[in-house]
Order: sequence, then C-alpha cells, then structure tokens
Amino acid sequence: MGDIKYGLAWSTDYELGCAEVDEQHHRLFILVSDLVQACMDELDAQALHETLGFMVNYAVQHFTDEEKFQLDNDYPDYERHKQIHEDFKVKVGELVQEFNDNGSSVELSNNVNKTIVRWLINHIQREDMKIGEHIRKQNAT
Repeated sequence: MGDIKYGLAWSTDYELGCAEVDEQHHRLFILVSDLVQACMDELDAQALHETLGFMVNYAVQHFTDEEKFQLDNDYPDYERHKQIHEDFKVKVGELVQEFNDNGSSVELSNNVNKTIVRWLINHIQREDMKIGEHIRKQNAT
C-alpha cells in the first residue's frame, strides 16, 4: 500500500501498466482526498471552489489521455468505457452545481464521498483493470 490520505489508499494493485495513466490515477487519488478534506473542513467558498475546479479539470484531462491510450492499443470496449467517463462528468457537474447553489456542507461532503471517491476506486478496479488486462494480453502475443 502507498499513500493514505483521508481514507483513500493508493496501491500498485491499481496500476494498468501505462506509466502516464498510472501516474494520473495516483494523482487523482490525492486530488480526491484533498477535495474530501476540503469539504470536511468547510474551507472558505473560494478555496473549495478552486479545489473542486482543479480536480474536475484534471479528471477531464486524464479521461482524454486514458481514452487516447485505449485507442492507441485497440481496446475493444473503448466506446462503452468512454460513455462511462461521460456519465461521470455529468455527475461531477451536478456536484459543482450543488456547490455553486449551496456552498460547502456536510451533505456536499457526503455526496463527494459517494459520487467521486467510490466511483474512482470502483472504476479503476473494475473498468480500468480491463484495459490493463488487454494490454498484457497484447504484449504476450
């Protein structure tokens, strides 16, 4: 196990075998941990808004890079995986709107935990690992 921040623990078990994507996943763990902590600490609205905005922008860039990696490696489930990313962007947009409407709150912190933290861990463990398996199979042939 690696870094543990606010209940999120990075592990090499999450690595796909693409250094760029793996580094971004690790960074996303840190960003999400920081966001959860910011919600829990009820930082001033500007600081929380900046933290949320940075995390969203980073996630969008990561999805773009990960999708390119999938295309470059002929990942057969690319379209479905891309749609999962698009659906997540919508959910995050709803959290941003909730923050814009209501500011920081315990409810927002809980929603961040339910939506972002769980999604990130489940997505890497279930969906992104399939990409890693595909790459390993390709490299074995």
